[in-house]
Amino acid sequence: MHQDNFFECLNAQFQDALPFVAYRKPNESRVNAVFQNEDRLYETTDLSESGFVFSPFDDTSKMILMPLKHSELEFCDAFEGEGLMSANSELKSTSEQKAEYMGAIEKALLAIDETDLKKVVLSRPDYVSNENFQVFEVFKRLLSNYKTAFVYCWYHPKIGLWLGATPETLLTIEGQRMSTMALAGTQLYKGSTDVSWGTKEQEEQQFVTDYIVSNLEAEVEHVSASERRTVRAGGLLHLQTQISARLRKGHSGLLEIVRALHPTPAVCGLPKVEAKAFILEHEGYNREFYSGFMGELHFKKRQTRNTNRRNVENNVYATVKSVTNLYVNLRCMQVLANKVALYVGGGITKDSNPEAEWEETVSKTSTMKNIL
Repeated sequence: MHQDNFFECLNAQFQDALPFVAYRKPNESRVNAVFQNEDRLYETTDLSESGFVFSPFDDTSKMILMPLKHSELEFCDAFEGEGLMSANSELKSTSEQKAEYMGAIEKALLAIDETDLKKVVLSRPDYVSNENFQVFEVFKRLLSNYKTAFVYCWYHPKIGLWLGATPETLLTIEGQRMSTMALAGTQLYKGSTDVSWGTKEQEEQQFVTDYIVSNLEAEVEHVSASERRTVRAGGLLHLQTQISARLRKGHSGLLEIVRALHPTPAVCGLPKVEAKAFILEHEGYNREFYSGFMGELHFKKRQTRNTNRRNVENNVYATVKSVTNLYVNLRCMQVLANKVALYVGGGITKDSNPEAEWEETVSKTSTMKNIL
């Protein structure tokens, strides 16, 4: 579908108050869309269905599904738009927000010192006016500026409107192969990815890698982890390790694999149970879908053994694989009645400096404020 027609369809679905999600996967040009045929709110309890899933941070809450059997799929082959100038703006939040966040950090540092808690990820909302907010113009800016991220616009009339550009993959499964990533550490991009990382960021990233590998052992085999590397996500840099494995025969299923990973140490902390309990008690607000996960659930992918299209005989042996692509909902915004909530957080460890942690969240929100 041509780009103009694609966005006209999105706008028509939105005006009709019908659920949809439009998204582009990392390093791809094609923008996909799932248009649900009715406004019913579907849920999944075991991730066994085919569709687009949108799940909250709290894994005891409902996971929302746009089922493929009640939806139409569309796409445009390539999106063409103009990127924004990098503008590392010095946008600041209110002193009240800062005081609340710094207070939570101090409580976290005390808990880390006195308990077995090693890391806790504390987040906060930052609000801006939604006056003259144009949904699809913002979505286009996200597409233009975050080529290596999972960029999305998700809407359900009974839930609300969310947009974002996340750098973190939760899980990819194709057939019996799976991959995920460990992502931690943040600093501003200043023209190069050849940067130095402090002890705090390196240890934090290793926490995440070790946790993922350990939690997956019961469900997978032949686990391998790449060397740690610096990756860019818009105006920010992160540390990343790629992890791949093969699903064990007789593994417990997708839900158990997701539970082994979500919420990840990058959005929750370590140990997970203690960190999540601390967040729910001390963060002071409901994250909802921020730091949850979303993506394609059991989509079908046709694959041929032969790459020469003229060799029709071998193309008969094509196989159809089930593919799942899930992403952690970071760098996102929620459009509310009279404001837009931008969500941002940072990992707190024994080496954290409260002022530096605050400034890191300011850097993260400024990249999204530039989009707006």
